[in-house]
Amino acid sequence: CFGPNLSIYYYMLVCGYPISHYDVARFLEMRPLTEEEQQSVFAKLAKYIGDNVTHLIERADGDYVFRLHKERVYYCSENLLKMAASISRDALLSFGTCLGKFTKSRKFLLHITALDYIAPYAKCRIWLKPNAEQQFLYGNNVLKSGVLRMSEGADKAEGVVVYSSSDTPLGFGVTAKGTSDTKRSDPTALVLLHQADLGEYLRKEDTLT
Repeated sequence: CFGPNLSIYYYMLVCGYPISHYDVARFLEMRPLTEEEQQSVFAKLAKYIGDNVTHLIERADGDYVFRLHKERVYYCSENLLKMAASISRDALLSFGTCLGKFTKSRKFLLHITALDYIAPYAKCRIWLKPNAEQQFLYGNNVLKSGVLRMSEGADKAEGVVVYSSSDTPLGFGVTAKGTSDTKRSDPTALVLLHQADLGEYLRKEDTLT
């Protein structure tokens, strides 16, 4: 009884699981982030762009906001928000840019759709050799043999934006080794843990927004 386009709440309802009106309202409503949710989102963004998070909040081209809708965090201008507010919540599919979603345990996960906002402000970057680009775009981790170059001073477990050899942002990940350790490692050493890539627009198109 679970179709790919049905929400988890509808699934629970038709399958006989107990569900309250509060649960449904919480899922359908579009609202500002709570303080705890905001901290989770900003902490995840800061992992990749550091203090540059302020550039997403204080913009010269207008006022932008973060909103939660169906457990996904959207980033949009206030003008677009006003237009989205005129649509009924159950009919509203998406608006602005979906930065990511909250899991059932309230952990925030960045989606590849956030790449356009984190790439310009990335603290650390990794450029891949052409033969490693496709492997990354299939969702694989990156070995040292596939690294063309890497930002100096990157630490282990640091968020990095991944680029092609021609400077095109491909996605993002987390370093398995810092820059100095990477230089001393053999070609088969794991350097980058995959988090998201552009190939997800095809592999996960039904769940990104």
